[in-house]
Amino acid sequence: MHLLLARRLPAALFVVLALSTVVPAQTKVTAPKNKFPVSEDVKLGKDAAAEVRKTMPLLAEPAVSSYLSGLGARLVAAVPPEFRIPDFTYTFEVVNQQDINAFALPGGAMFVNRGMIEKVASEGGVAGVMAHELSHVLLRHGTAQVTKAQRFQIGAIAGQVIGAVVGGTTGGLIAQGSQFGLGTYFLKFSREYEKQADLLGAQVMARAGWDPREMAEVFKAIEKDAGAAGPQWMSSHPNPGNRYEYILQEGKALKVSGGGSTAEFQAVRAKLAALPPGYTAAQVAQMQKAGTSPNAAPAPAPRTVPVALPAAQTRTVTVEGVRLSLPANWSQQAQLSSPTFAPQGAVSTSGSGAAFTHGVQFGWAKASSGVLDRETAGFIKGLSAGNPQVRWSGRSSPTTLSGASALSSTLSNVSEVTGGAETLTVVTTLTGDGRLFFLIGVCPDVEAASYAAPIDRVRQSLQLPR
Repeated sequence: MHLLLARRLPAALFVVLALSTVVPAQTKVTAPKNKFPVSEDVKLGKDAAAEVRKTMPLLAEPAVSSYLSGLGARLVAAVPPEFRIPDFTYTFEVVNQQDINAFALPGGAMFVNRGMIEKVASEGGVAGVMAHELSHVLLRHGTAQVTKAQRFQIGAIAGQVIGAVVGGTTGGLIAQGSQFGLGTYFLKFSREYEKQADLLGAQVMARAGWDPREMAEVFKAIEKDAGAAGPQWMSSHPNPGNRYEYILQEGKALKVSGGGSTAEFQAVRAKLAALPPGYTAAQVAQMQKAGTSPNAAPAPAPRTVPVALPAAQTRTVTVEGVRLSLPANWSQQAQLSSPTFAPQGAVSTSGSGAAFTHGVQFGWAKASSGVLDRETAGFIKGLSAGNPQVRWSGRSSPTTLSGASALSSTLSNVSEVTGGAETLTVVTTLTGDGRLFFLIGVCPDVEAASYAAPIDRVRQSLQLPR
């Protein structure tokens, strides 16, 4: 009898120990109802990503971009099989903005502010935010949110969906661009969806080798530092309630293997610290309001063309029956098909042909209507077709040329030679043989004071063949 009791005690003790060390089960996350095909996520995300790349400043720093893409690839590789969507393409780009923010678009494009990397304490914290954003994509929360509003068609509210997933200042601007007044319904994810993204994000980051507690800590820190306005991330990711606690609880059910790279994370932060500061949200909003692209390459500084000023002395020439007086240091330029007179150094040749930066050119064009203003407008239109930077107000002033009624039109252009602004003065008149005669004067805007009068004296001296 004593032997039997002795054999049973270890078994009873085992039961007690087993009960006292029970491990909580991982939460089952189920994607919400969605009436739209996956192809709609792909299209919406593609369109939204193109908008983001036009309106938000992206950071073109290879080391930082490569690092972020590496974190993203590691998370995507850890996605549970039931949530993998083959049609999605995942990309990870750094936004050159100081504010703490990150967002992912339907279909897989993710954008992370450099401020997230600079201000979050650990690599695991950054990975946690990315895992959360990735989970919104995997669960198709963007189009699922549209499904809730069944009276709207997805094409009609595309702008609102883009606004919802971008969030913050930029999201608000994109959403306001929609012609449909749907208010703020789509401007942030629901608390239900936030909790789903928290839980699935914790599971993904644990599978990828980061401790979900780092996700909980970074969310707690972001909320603590929110202040009155709050960071952009909080504006589109409301706290479902007890966020910190339930992420910690979920972490207890997850096995974590591996870990982050502290050395690489710090190296990337040092790289960012050595760069000029990122934009603030207010600066980005101002650029968007002005319609300027923060990603546009800076315009090259205008190049100086070493050209002598027009000589005070003149000389008279006759070319193709046209007689005119020119500054003595202007000569005919054989590189151009129409008679062109310019100082030395004013003509540039390239693979696309020759162009002149200073001087005058004349020639004839076909005319059919016999109406000067109509023929002039047609000629300038043709001139603009070959020079897309040419701008004309559409107005011309009456003048004379070779004793006949003429029109003078002022055009602006960006020189393909110098990259600087230049002015074209086009004087036109109809000739006795029914053609349109034109005289074009060209000079850089910065030298207009030196060239305007000499070009006009050429016009006054010009005599057409009788």
